[in-house]
Amino acid sequence: MESTFILIGIVIFVLILFLSTIKIVPQRSAFIVERLGKFRSTLQAGFHIIIPFIDKISYKHTLKEQAIDVASQTCITKDNIAVEVDGILYLQVIDPAKASYGIDDYRFASIQIAQTTMRSIIGKIELDKTFEERDVINTTIVEAVDKASDPWGVKVTRYEVKNITPPQSIKDAMEKQMRAEREKRATIAESEGHKQAKINVAEGDKQELIARSEGEKQKRINEAEGKAAEIEFVANATANGIRQIAEAIGSKNGVDAVNLRIAEQYLLEFGKLAKQNNTMIIPSNMADISSIIATATSVINETGKPKK
Repeated sequence: MESTFILIGIVIFVLILFLSTIKIVPQRSAFIVERLGKFRSTLQAGFHIIIPFIDKISYKHTLKEQAIDVASQTCITKDNIAVEVDGILYLQVIDPAKASYGIDDYRFASIQIAQTTMRSIIGKIELDKTFEERDVINTTIVEAVDKASDPWGVKVTRYEVKNITPPQSIKDAMEKQMRAEREKRATIAESEGHKQAKINVAEGDKQELIARSEGEKQKRINEAEGKAAEIEFVANATANGIRQIAEAIGSKNGVDAVNLRIAEQYLLEFGKLAKQNNTMIIPSNMADISSIIATATSVINETGKPKK
């Protein structure tokens, strides 16, 4: 019975010994092996066998990029305003051996350097510019921490400022300033709108007056052209009438016909004058009338004769 327990104990010991010789390193990880307290090798991802009780896994590192939260801290700006600043530091272990023996805790050391560098940068700029200079702050911290962590086998990839929180009194002042600036921009925009509206109205009135004057001008031109055409037409008609009258006078019995026409018009107008007035007007030279009538009678007689 005692021998059975001993055998079971030996089996268990051998099994534990066997298992302790086998080491499986996960992907993107690295194990540091020490032999009798001294660095021996770095185990990369995969299957490995070590010597029990002689070799020891002293450090385990992940080779993935790590995001480390940098706690909030109070920084004094160039214009003596206390602000709370926090951020996130991204780093990656490049050399596991240096990360194990170069420094006791590279994560803690990186955070401290990031915070001290942050205080130094914030102290060189004013509060208003801290919100604008985030990229400069991030770049400066990355350069400082990366330079310091090079002997540790750690590579700092980037740093991001999360929050910059000024005191409440400064927040209230900034809010008033922003409100005033917004009201100023609104007033300017409104005045610019009124100005542009007046310019548009004036331009519209100007265009309307120009169009109206152009219309009046064209109207007068058209009326002038119409009157000119009318005068020309009347002149042509008059000229044609005179020409025809001249031709008629120049023809046979033309003069007598003219005299007859004149006598008719004379008697017609004389008769109208007699009707419109109570007083009878008699021409001083009655021979003129008789001669006109005689001429008219001879013309009628001559025109009534058959032509030979």
